[in-house]
Amino acid sequence: MKFGIIVFPGSNCDRDMMHALRDDLKQEVVMLWHKDRDLSMFTKDDCIVLPGGFSYGDYLRCGALARFSPMMEQVIEFANNGGKVLGVCNGFQILCEAGLLPGVLLQNDHQKFTCKNVYIKGESTENLIGGHVGNKALRIPVAHGEGRYHADAETLKKLQDNKQIVFRYCDEHGEVHINSNPNGAINNIAGICNEGRNVFGMMPHPERATSDVLNNIDGRAILEALTHMN
Repeated sequence: MKFGIIVFPGSNCDRDMMHALRDDLKQEVVMLWHKDRDLSMFTKDDCIVLPGGFSYGDYLRCGALARFSPMMEQVIEFANNGGKVLGVCNGFQILCEAGLLPGVLLQNDHQKFTCKNVYIKGESTENLIGGHVGNKALRIPVAHGEGRYHADAETLKKLQDNKQIVFRYCDEHGEVHINSNPNGAINNIAGICNEGRNVFGMMPHPERATSDVLNNIDGRAILEALTHMN
């Protein structure tokens, strides 16, 4: 399969993602400029990745401008046709702005940028990623100022009932508690998927936890899940 990584002005984790997928997971990677409009080389068994960073400098609202990049028109069509899409950090924000995922990412409750290792655990095995990683606590870095996931009560109920919550923040033992929540995300939500279970968004950075050199490969299982057929 192939991974396409979209590069927006201000992306700063695109190369991290490239190295994780290409060098650590030995996958084929194609870099895509945000002004391009062609995804014809990808099938629904491939995956498009929206990496972390500060698209368009986050000058308006995180992800709000990137959502209108020409490539996003193709990503929306690709996702609606069943193609796999992963958004990490800023990519998660863009997916929410584009309407491919419900909810919104707000400023961290402590109003500070947070950059550290956190623990997350799979919430449900009824999606591609959750089914692969199980409920083991994974140590994954976060780096964001607006990572507080929020949705209204109706949306939260729907996410829960449809088992669309992919990850929750937890402690190293897998216990979900407010003290292990790095940004005040509602219900400790760290990642979700769409109803079709082919679009995934998460705030933590799995691409920063795939290398033996860094002594942390907990992120590999998350990215490897996307290489599995639906």
